[in-house]
Amino acid sequence: MVYINGRLVSGDKDNTVVEDLKRYIERIEKLESEREEISQCIRGIYNEANSNGFNTKAIRQIIKLRKMNNDDREEHEMLLMTYKRALGILVEIDE
Repeated sequence: MVYINGRLVSGDKDNTVVEDLKRYIERIEKLESEREEISQCIRGIYNEANSNGFNTKAIRQIIKLRKMNNDDREEHEMLLMTYKRALGILVEIDE
C-alpha cells in the first residue's frame, strides 16, 4: 500500500492514479532527454564558433542581452558603465 497525493492507493480502482503518476514521470523524462540533446547541439555551435575565431564568452553575453527587453538592457548597460566609471576601468572612446 502506498499513499499518493494524500490517498491510499492499494487496488485496481486506484490504478488510474498510478497510471497518471507514470505518465507525468514519463513526460518529464522525455523533456529532460530532449533538453540534454538541445544542450549538446548548443555546445556544438559554440565549439564551431570558437573554431572559426569567435569569442564564445562574448557570444554568450550578447545572447543574454538579446533575451532582455530594451528597458532592462539599457538599465543593465547604464549600471555597468556607472560601475566601470567608479572603478576607473571605463574606456572612453573619442569620436
